[in-house]
Amino acid sequence: MSDIARIPLDPFGTDIAAESARLRALGPVVAVELPGGAPAWAPTGYDLLRELILDPLVSKDARRHWRLWPRLADHPTWSWIATWVGVANMLSAYGPDHTRLRRLVAPSFTHRRTEALRPRVAAVTAELLDALEAEGADGRPVDLRAGLAHPLPIRVICELLGAPEELRPDAGRLIADIMDTSDQSPERAASVQERIGTVLGALIAHRREDPGDDLTTELIRVRDEDGDRLCDEELLHTLLLVVGAGFETTVNLIGNAVVALLTHPGQLAAVRSGQVGWEGVVEETLRVHPSIAALPLRFAVADLKVGEVTIPAGDAIITTYACAGLDPARYGPDAAGFDAARGAGDHLAFGVGVHRCVGAPLARMEALTALPALFARFPGLRLAVPADELRHVPSFIAHGWQEVPVLLGA
Repeated sequence: MSDIARIPLDPFGTDIAAESARLRALGPVVAVELPGGAPAWAPTGYDLLRELILDPLVSKDARRHWRLWPRLADHPTWSWIATWVGVANMLSAYGPDHTRLRRLVAPSFTHRRTEALRPRVAAVTAELLDALEAEGADGRPVDLRAGLAHPLPIRVICELLGAPEELRPDAGRLIADIMDTSDQSPERAASVQERIGTVLGALIAHRREDPGDDLTTELIRVRDEDGDRLCDEELLHTLLLVVGAGFETTVNLIGNAVVALLTHPGQLAAVRSGQVGWEGVVEETLRVHPSIAALPLRFAVADLKVGEVTIPAGDAIITTYACAGLDPARYGPDAAGFDAARGAGDHLAFGVGVHRCVGAPLARMEALTALPALFARFPGLRLAVPADELRHVPSFIAHGWQEVPVLLGA
């Protein structure tokens, strides 16, 4: 792999759509360089990405299938990758281990359990909108990310986990730092690893001392009663995955949908009039602006032939959701355009197959609760700055805005 010319990915995610187009122009799969210098392959089209995700010869287990895993310590600027591929949860599991770990979490995210949370989501949404209205009463701009898109999912997922209120800010900051790929220093990576143990260790200690009707208590019970189903490391890292997947995806989904509608007033009018449903808004946001643009990493278990390119066994592969969602071969020449009436629910933003995001129903429900309530409460809602002044979160993984400043209107 060392003699292959590689395209470096922007660690800040400054313009993910433009980067996706550049990669697609180079072919169906492109040799890329991750922030910090680690080599990987990036599929650039919908069909190929879906094929690779579903291929049993593509693994998520770095310890077993990434040939560079033993050399991670030799490359200090790769240290951040260990937080993604070195964890012991279903994000990095392969085969029976993945099935075992997923079965422990999936019951908390069934359609029935998600629907049972809807009244609570509606109540939290109303409370947050009240606070936004008070903050912007004198016509000052307010930040929708800080006031709605961020606190709604972190409160919901922390309540599902039974996390005490004092731990929630630390949990939110931890996930934000894991998503931030702008700094590849080993010191920062070590700090993140330490805080995973501190923050989530405190949650485990709290629920061991004071059990409740929550997911953390249930996972602790499984660990204590049957260590073969869940070890201590898997308990810690499963909680990390639930917090991240149940929180970050929804933050960006809500923020991205708001920006998309406010920059497409004709489509917003169609939604308000009922010509286009909110489900269409959510699905098109997930296609064009997926909350996770690219997810590290998967690994070739055997040589994989992709057109004229061979991905050698042991090489790493990026899961390129943003590229797939903007693929003209799948969605036509206007694939890069936001069109809530498109009705394209076939996107890969939540994955596909056995690794499909277990929290997808919760993310959709939260967005479908918050967005109609927001636009009903503030019919004059508009961006407080030009759209080209919005700042992307510093990440090639997360796809969202650092702030969404708006004026609430009369």
